[in-house]
Amino acid sequence: MTKPIAIQGIRGSFHHEVAQKYFSSTAEVIECMSFDSAVDNLLQHQTDSMVMALENSIAGSIIPNYALIDNHNLSIVGEYYLDIQHNLMALKGETLATIKEVHSHPMALLQCKVFFKDYPHIKLVEAKDTAEVAKQVSKDNIKGIAAIASKNAASLYQLDILAESIQTIKHNETRFVIVRRENNNLERKGINKASLKFELDHKRGSLATILNVMSDCKLNLTKIQSLPKIETPWKYAFFVDVTFDTHKDYEKAYAIMQIMAENFKVLGEYKNAKT
Repeated sequence: MTKPIAIQGIRGSFHHEVAQKYFSSTAEVIECMSFDSAVDNLLQHQTDSMVMALENSIAGSIIPNYALIDNHNLSIVGEYYLDIQHNLMALKGETLATIKEVHSHPMALLQCKVFFKDYPHIKLVEAKDTAEVAKQVSKDNIKGIAAIASKNAASLYQLDILAESIQTIKHNETRFVIVRRENNNLERKGINKASLKFELDHKRGSLATILNVMSDCKLNLTKIQSLPKIETPWKYAFFVDVTFDTHKDYEKAYAIMQIMAENFKVLGEYKNAKT
């Protein structure tokens, strides 16, 4: 029997949408109000897979999620890029004139801030989850309060959309990864992307040398994120994503980097969703 997919948020959230598109439109989910809770469900075998947002084209990396994957020795087995469209929704019969407050996740509010400059009477209030607000407005029949969420949430909770695509930057994409306890079904044929982590001393040329290895081995660096090691001043951990045309090129680079870098670790090997 297939276990449900762990997601951060509830049904109607963007994580739920990714679960439906990556796995199945009928995929069952475990609703978790934090990424830590979703990881706990994975570690406790309540699920075999979870959906996790990792970076946004506007806001950048969600750094704590890199640490969650690394610290719990989890494996990235896939990825999905979702075009994020923020929609303003409320009970049927409401209008922008009758709305007094808009509740949503801080990131959604930030990405839609310019839209609300034309409506100074509306107060913006931070909440834990976009879809959760939509659900509460519908369930408790709350008048005068609107939510910012996906069209799926509006449909699921039977709310009217007062304004579509209200985000300031219209092309707003989030990269989600599919995470499991381990990657048991690794088929080299479809693998053309890897997420890696390694540590380097803070000295001249250490990072450049590693990057040159990637270039010489025909790897394309698509992401690099540095994090200071708190317990070791002036030492850094690097999280990188690389793509490659042939697995042989990746194997060559892997063998060299494993020797050159400290605590070299593969966080995931999977298919590039952009190809």
